[in-house]
Amino acid sequence: MTSLAQRISIDRASPVPLYFQLAQQIEELISGGELAPGDRLENEVQLADRLGVSRPTMRQAIQYLVDKGLLVRKRGVGTQVVHSRVRRQVELTSLYDDLADTRRAPRTEVLSFERVPADEVVAGALQVDPGSEVVSVRRLRFAEDEPLALLHNHLPPGIKGLTSDRLAETGLYRLLRESGVQLRVADQTIGARGASTAEARLLHERRGAPLLTMTRTAYDHGGRPVEFGDHVYRASMYSFELTLLAR
Repeated sequence: MTSLAQRISIDRASPVPLYFQLAQQIEELISGGELAPGDRLENEVQLADRLGVSRPTMRQAIQYLVDKGLLVRKRGVGTQVVHSRVRRQVELTSLYDDLADTRRAPRTEVLSFERVPADEVVAGALQVDPGSEVVSVRRLRFAEDEPLALLHNHLPPGIKGLTSDRLAETGLYRLLRESGVQLRVADQTIGARGASTAEARLLHERRGAPLLTMTRTAYDHGGRPVEFGDHVYRASMYSFELTLLAR
């Protein structure tokens, strides 16, 4: 089996710092599946010697990946690969479909499924009167058996096939498409905050750990709001990606 050192090449003439070259290539091996969750890296001293770099340089590269949540140091075990971060383009797609498309084995635990009166925020998003009955769904989404996100959605009642059992089996947007809803556009806001005690418990994080937040109102082809989502994601395992164009 090819060792980690044999899969890494260093360009000493490059202006890119050596530690960053090392970190980038290890990250590519993780994202490409060549280093799987649970795999152990060689000792930092041995890696540094085999690659011909200083030990501080090797240590800096490893620490960079630890800080990104891709590696973890365990006493008595060494440095191990953890689940790679989910990178998601900011597009009108569902988390379930994105995970399935990248073979991240999505799984859903439905925490609640009920009809509730719409508060002012939900009513404004769905363009209904405050107090109108809407469907409230709370789900815990897993990627490869790791809790990744808490999803809270509100929808108008009467959507065909929308049940707790079906949501445990597949994604919300798939169910909407199956019911004949054609999603066309969405308003979305991305932010960040610390995890509450309840969120930390469900997401296997510490209280106050950084979470990414996303609120979204999706509209159908006729411009009618069909879904309002208020979600949180583990920042250690998840990121949003955007492509920006100059005007």
